[in-house]
Amino acid sequence: AGGSSTPVPDRIPKHLLPLTPQEQSLIDLFAKVKQFEKEAAKAAANAAKAKLDAANEEYHQSQLGRDQHQIGNGDDELKPKKKKRKRKQIEQQGSGNEEDELDEDEYSESDESDDGLNELERLRREKEATDKKREKEMASVHAEEEMRKQHLEEESNSMSTDFGPSLNKRKKTNHGMYNDDAGGGLIDNMQHLSTPPHDFSKTLAMSKISGSQLFPDPRSVTPDKRTWTPPQEQGAVANPTEECLELELPDFDSTKLSHGNGKNTIAIKFNAPSDSKRFSINIAEKDNDNYHSVLFHYNPRQFERGGQVVVNDKKTGMWGQGINIPLSTMPLMFGEVSCTLIIQITGEGFDVFLNGKHCARLEHRIPLPSPSEGGNSLILQFPSTDDYGTPENWIVYKIWFGHKALMASTSSSDLDHVPGVNSHNSVHEKKLFVRGLPKLHSQPEIELRIAELERAFRKYGGAQGATVICPTNSTFAFVELETGRMADLALREMGGKYRLNRARRSRHEALLEQRAAGEAAGKGGNMTRE
Repeated sequence: AGGSSTPVPDRIPKHLLPLTPQEQSLIDLFAKVKQFEKEAAKAAANAAKAKLDAANEEYHQSQLGRDQHQIGNGDDELKPKKKKRKRKQIEQQGSGNEEDELDEDEYSESDESDDGLNELERLRREKEATDKKREKEMASVHAEEEMRKQHLEEESNSMSTDFGPSLNKRKKTNHGMYNDDAGGGLIDNMQHLSTPPHDFSKTLAMSKISGSQLFPDPRSVTPDKRTWTPPQEQGAVANPTEECLELELPDFDSTKLSHGNGKNTIAIKFNAPSDSKRFSINIAEKDNDNYHSVLFHYNPRQFERGGQVVVNDKKTGMWGQGINIPLSTMPLMFGEVSCTLIIQITGEGFDVFLNGKHCARLEHRIPLPSPSEGGNSLILQFPSTDDYGTPENWIVYKIWFGHKALMASTSSSDLDHVPGVNSHNSVHEKKLFVRGLPKLHSQPEIELRIAELERAFRKYGGAQGATVICPTNSTFAFVELETGRMADLALREMGGKYRLNRARRSRHEALLEQRAAGEAAGKGGNMTRE
């Protein structure tokens, strides 16, 4: 803050200049310490000097008292003696010598008296001069101390730094009670503002008027059913639907979503332990064929690829192209006391909010059920395991379903940073992504991999066969087939042998396809005119 910087010492080598702000601040701090040391040494010297002056003054006072005592005892001798002399026959003697002697006696006696008085006056003047000198010294010391205090206050004000809010001690009233007029203490404020782990924050406005609590059921809740967690024993359940948590989302009307009306919001309060590997949520229609069709799938995976969240859909038993979001870009989830997950269904898709942050959007890939078709409710499922039987690990505290104003921003610049926004059209129609392959290190291995995949997907590639791209030092490959229908067939038939998904178009591929479509449209127009 204010104040000039300390000049750079000459002993610092030239090649180290210019100094960084941190180095300059260290030099300023060192100079300030040296200045305080000088002030402390000067204060110590002044204190020693004052002590010596006090001792000297005490000595002079003792000397002055002793002198005054001696003078007091000799006052009778200093007083002029009234010597009565009888002149005998002055006229007879008439001697001038006698008169001269008498005058000398009187003069000597008066001189002795004057000398005593002068000595007393001299001592008094010395005492007054000493007192005045001591008063001046004390006034000088006091003025110097005041200047030092003022200087230190100015320095502390100029070097003041805001280290955050201060903790003020609460004051008690005369009755022994704390005075909370100024806002209360820190602990008291935290207790008032904090939200219990099993409940929603009041700022979310999850009221009984706009919605209802689905779990735990407030009408029939028992102590052992206030939370839900999947079975943790390996092999305790055979599939994800066994001992899962299923809840109906009633009175759902997809025709009202475009206008932001109707029940559109699912809020989940949960805890994900620090050692949890994964957990998941599914939203599906009532008629979902044992969850072979899933409208929305949310799946955090803590230890996969450095931690990621997969958002996806499932159609006729085949997973779509997932949206993978790094956990590092999202609010902390694993190991936290509790988190609030909000899934809002809009006309665009499923918007995901974690602790208030818009983290993802899955645009609608499957049409939502409409009331005219008898679809007025959805199913919210919490699987007990993944597709391979691995137990999922988390604790569900509370679930709410109802209407809430749209939380997503309407600004396109804000939505550009949300994963999944405007990404549905980036899925490649004919190209598949094959992952989970052994890593390759040499060109012969790459050629063997390409030959293997060409043979496996040959019947889906038409007359030309499948086109395979296999990057070096990778564990994946791309297989391009004849048509989108063949790609769907390959996903269905080869999904048990390979881990498949539809590949995404790169920006370059999209531009090339757009250019090709424009050229084709231009040629078609020329042929029509001809």
